Amino acid sequence: MRIGELSKRTGVSPRSLRYYEEQGLLTSSRSGAGQRHYADSAVQRVSLIRQLFDAGMSSTVIATVLPCVDVPRDLDVAENTFSAMMHERDRIDADIAHLLETRDALDVLIRANSRHRADLSTPPGPATQPA
Repeated sequence: MRIGELSKRTGVSPRSLRYYEEQGLLTSSRSGAGQRHYADSAVQRVSLIRQLFDAGMSSTVIATVLPCVDVPRDLDVAENTFSAMMHERDRIDADIAHLLETRDALDVLIRANSRHRADLSTPPGPATQPA
């Protein structure tokens, strides 16, 4: 299938599909006129790539992980993939910890703002007369 059809079947833009090829995530053959042609299996491949991107992985990490799909019985590939996935998990854990710290800091500001708004909405008490 040509790039337009793959784009239509996957919902991924032709520009992104070309990017996937540049990064070594997807392959195509070329016609005599230089047009890209993809195997039917490219639909599943693009779906997997999208899932990995949606999980927050970079194209570099995805390129490390995909060989496990391509060569499932190679121990070295499986070990490299495992290492890359553990590294990504650690990165995500660090991101989560940072987000939780940021949320906690924001909660402090929200409480302070709530008190300030309550103070502003409370009418002042009677003015005291000087003696």
